[in-house]
Amino acid sequence: MIQVNNLHKKFGKNLVLDNLDLNIDGGGIFAILGPNGSGKTTLIKSVLGMVVMDKGQIAVMGNSVKTNWKYRKEINYLPQIANFPGNLRVRELIKMIQDLRQKPNQAETLINLFKLEPFMDKRLATLSGGTKQKVNIVLAFMFDSPLLILDEPTTGLDPSALISLKELIQKEKAQGKTILVTSHILRFVEEVADEIVYLLEGKIYFKGTMDQLKTRTNQTDIEHAIAAIATEQEHA
Repeated sequence: MIQVNNLHKKFGKNLVLDNLDLNIDGGGIFAILGPNGSGKTTLIKSVLGMVVMDKGQIAVMGNSVKTNWKYRKEINYLPQIANFPGNLRVRELIKMIQDLRQKPNQAETLINLFKLEPFMDKRLATLSGGTKQKVNIVLAFMFDSPLLILDEPTTGLDPSALISLKELIQKEKAQGKTILVTSHILRFVEEVADEIVYLLEGKIYFKGTMDQLKTRTNQTDIEHAIAAIATEQEHA
């Protein structure tokens, strides 16, 4: 599904990704974790073709991100910040994305799931952060694509919406889709992820299942396991 080889990226003098290699097979939920500045978002944006790599190769579903931009049509992306045009109404934004993608969609089902109907004719600038995130989720999930990339999807969500999001992610997984998630909410990661990829200073220090992570660190919960990995690298 995704092959990353020797990925290298600097912003000025700041080395963000350091000859990174990563292979993700199709199907399942993969959590990309790491502290701020570890390279998570740069990695995701490189896969999406939004950041141009300095060196290395990325292939998504067999397509090189350098030479075949059409692969992006098969990706649903939820950005970390729901930065929408404030003058648009929710209904107008959703219709605009539907017109751009020209694919069958499940917008109405998602609008009902996240209880957005009362907000459909409100301007985006007037919405709370949590409601904007629900709109963000509708846009990311309303099309049927084999790959979903979710950057901090839980931001601002109330408990009911969080439960709906977790159920939605599991439903997509059951259809054989591949889902990449970044999140600072480790309990959420523990509940949904099949595999963990831990980045630090632009390098991968762990890739494996939750059980493998806990066994390696001799910890019983994800918070202490991740902390142990970070400490291990600090003293390496």
